Amino acid sequence: MSNPLTSKQYFITGIGTDVGKTVVSAIVAEALNATYWKPIQAGDLNQLDSGTVSSLTENVAILPEGITLSQPMSPHAAAKIDGVNLELSDFELPKVEGNLIVEGAGGIMVPINDDGLMIVDVIEKFQLPVILVSRHYLGSINHSILTAAALHRKGVKIAGLVFVGEENKETESIILKITGTSVIARIPEVSELSKEFILEQASKIKLQSV
Repeated sequence: MSNPLTSKQYFITGIGTDVGKTVVSAIVAEALNATYWKPIQAGDLNQLDSGTVSSLTENVAILPEGITLSQPMSPHAAAKIDGVNLELSDFELPKVEGNLIVEGAGGIMVPINDDGLMIVDVIEKFQLPVILVSRHYLGSINHSILTAAALHRKGVKIAGLVFVGEENKETESIILKITGTSVIARIPEVSELSKEFILEQASKIKLQSV
């Protein structure tokens, strides 16, 4: 594995589902010329997030998902349907040269099995700093602060936040103040994603920020 002192490796997670993790992962991976990997994918196996990232980027190496589950639901429930019993030992960080972006599934408290294993436990095991994605909606302050607090309790470093949507100074300032974090980027919402949009946003990210 690359020396963490000379490579940038991050786990990208969100404050919930559908906040823009995959889009942000594509943007940051493109900005860093990184390898992209998703440890677990639950849902339509013909529409994998790795395929989305691949179609939207130019300078990103794509690794196959670590674990794929066929049903679009919580991994613990999808694993039952697929007859799979997931344990923490099933998750191993791939050995790559250079920068690496790892994208989570759902929020950090999403269960992976019935014994209490959650996405946050995988994050803790990997020991990668987290880029937290927060999209503006009613309740996002609560969800952002709770997510940051849970990561801090696990001893996970938060590299910074990416806000999705139009700037909301009051919302952003209170989240940053209470969580003690900084902004990496603000990504606008668009009606239709394109490679041009991803490349444009990637060019705006200062690599020293992440």
